[in-house]
This record gives sequence, structure tokens and C-alpha cells, in this order.
Amino acid sequence: MDKLGIGIIGCGNISTTYLRLAPLFKGLEVRAVADMNMDAAKARAEEFGTTAQSVEDLLANKAVDVVINLTVPDAHFAVTKRALEAGKHVYSEKPLVLTLADGLALRDLARAKGLAVGCAPDTFLGGAHQLVRALVDEGRIGTITAGGAAFMNHGMEHWHPNPDFFYLPGGGPILDMGPYYIANMINVIGPVKRVAALTSAAHAERTISSEPRKGQTVPVKTPTNIHALLEFQNGATVTLSTSWDIWNHRRGHIELYGTEGTIYVPDPNFFGGQVEIAHRDGPVAEAKVWDHPFGKINQDHSGRPLANYRTAGLADMVQAVMAGRDARCSLDRALHGVEVMTAALTSGADGAFVTMQTTCTRPAALGPDEARALLA
Repeated sequence: MDKLGIGIIGCGNISTTYLRLAPLFKGLEVRAVADMNMDAAKARAEEFGTTAQSVEDLLANKAVDVVINLTVPDAHFAVTKRALEAGKHVYSEKPLVLTLADGLALRDLARAKGLAVGCAPDTFLGGAHQLVRALVDEGRIGTITAGGAAFMNHGMEHWHPNPDFFYLPGGGPILDMGPYYIANMINVIGPVKRVAALTSAAHAERTISSEPRKGQTVPVKTPTNIHALLEFQNGATVTLSTSWDIWNHRRGHIELYGTEGTIYVPDPNFFGGQVEIAHRDGPVAEAKVWDHPFGKINQDHSGRPLANYRTAGLADMVQAVMAGRDARCSLDRALHGVEVMTAALTSGADGAFVTMQTTCTRPAALGPDEARALLA
């Protein structure tokens, strides 16, 4: 078998990214799309030349080997569970689930059925982030002992047409954007040992300033300001700040401090970006760019050139299934990330450190040659 059949459940905006980029990778063939709204499924199928089906029919479709779960986050568990029960491998958008218990249930089900579950984000497979991984693995900054990471702005209601979910339990900045930061740090540093956090919310409600609901308010029922301390199993301690209560700041995306220097990691929401490094008593300098295929510009986003290779994680999982190896965006790593994020919320509520129940390994590095092997 040289390819697996792909079925997409959830035909919202993110589905266009998967449908547009899947042809870049070998081993993938999109064979059907589905949505609770059949009109949405039909429109997406017509746009990309595939077949529209009901969710039930897609799950029964013998030509579909892997389901991509692109539903809203609070439906991720139920849809992934149904797909596994139907005998399909699953690749989910982030976050995998909203609770550790749900993630453990999926892990048990997948193992019992001998099926793979993978999960975004896969941006840590990008050229810039794999360069960071290579430099760290080479010992260029020594042993990582500390670090800082920050995702902070003033929220979703200024641009999103329906921002309600982001301010309800299961939303919030750490569950929305935390997966990118945590997956990136697991890639470089490894698993987390324990977590503590302070959490708050600056406003009881938010006023929408985007169309078409400008002027309406939405209630805030989850922390919107989370400052966490992560102790990694290797002893490194990293602060992670995620907030939608900040108008402006000068914090970097991720800075990692080692015994021999510092490395500055670009935005983990994207595949590319400039990596900078400073050695003992030396100035900050741009790291030498390498010829990594997932760092090449391939998209213009509102005048901003981007390297966008979302679907790389899916392609790697498909190749892993066919080769019988570990997928880089594996269930164990996604589940560990979910536990880290939910532990921060628990710690914020309870005022105590939370020790992790789960663990994982660092994923295998994805150098230029390994990345090219995933491309069609």
C-alpha cells in the first residue's frame, strides 16, 4: 500500500488548508469530506474535486483509512472516538481533547484497536524549529536550564466573527494557542514533570468589535490570563505566559537559556522564521539558514510571506502507519500537552503544583532529508 485514503470531518475554514496542502505530500489521497451541514460539505467537495458525504457515510466508507477531525474543540473527543470505533486511524486538529480523562480513554481505545491517533500542531516540524532542534542537539547552547515563552494579546473578539467559545470552559488562550508552544518545547526539551500557575480574568464580559456582531457582549467563564511555571523532566524550568488581557508587550515567543548560551525561537504558530543564537559573552546573531523544505516560503498571507506546510504531521503519521514506526505528532505527545495545559488551569484554581501523570519522548528530529522524504 503506497497511500492511505483520507476523509475529512468538519468543513470549516481550516479544512481548506488541509485540502490545499495535502497534495504536497506523498501517501495521502483525500477521498471524501463530511460536515453536519451537508451544504458546507458539498461546497467544499465541489471546490476541491472530492466527494461529499454525511458523517455516518464517511465513517462507513471502506475507501477512507484515516479521518481528519476538524470539528470544534469540544467535539474532538466524540468524533475521534466514533472514528476509532469505525476502525479508522485519526488525525485531529488541536487540542486533542479538553480533559486528561478523555485523552486517556482515546489512548486505551486506540491501543485496543491497533489504530494510530495523531494531532496537530505540526508547526514544530518546520524548517526554523527543526534548526533549533539541531542546534540544541549539537550542544550549541549546552544544557538547557531555563527559558521563557509568551503568547499575549487582547483576545479574539476584535477579529473573529463568533468569539463566544474562546471565553467559555474549554477555551481560553492556553488551550487555544498553548499547543503550539508546548509541542515546540517538548520537541526541543522533552516532557514536563510538574506545573504551577497563577490565573485570572481581567473582564467578566468582552465586547465584540468585529462584524457582523459588533457591539454584542460575550461572557467570560474561563481564565484569560495564565502564567505558568513548567518544570521539565531534565530539570529545566520555563515560564509560559498566555493572555488575552494584554494590549502590548516586548516578550519573545520562546527563549531557551543553556549553560553555554541562549537560543531565540521564532513564532511556533508558523513553520518558518529567523532563529537567533548567542554564546557566552557573545552578541546575538542570526543562525545560519539551512536548506530545509519546510522552511521555504510558499504562501503570501496578507502581504506577509510565510512557509506553510500544515498537513506535514498527517503525512508523517501516514508514513509511520505504513512503516510501523512512531509518528512525530503522536497521541502520547498530544496527550501530554493536554495534561500540561489543563494542569495549569487546575493549579490556578487550587494554588498547588500539579505533577504529571503522563509522559512522552521527544519526537525524532526531522532534518531536511527526512522532510523531503515526506513530499510527493
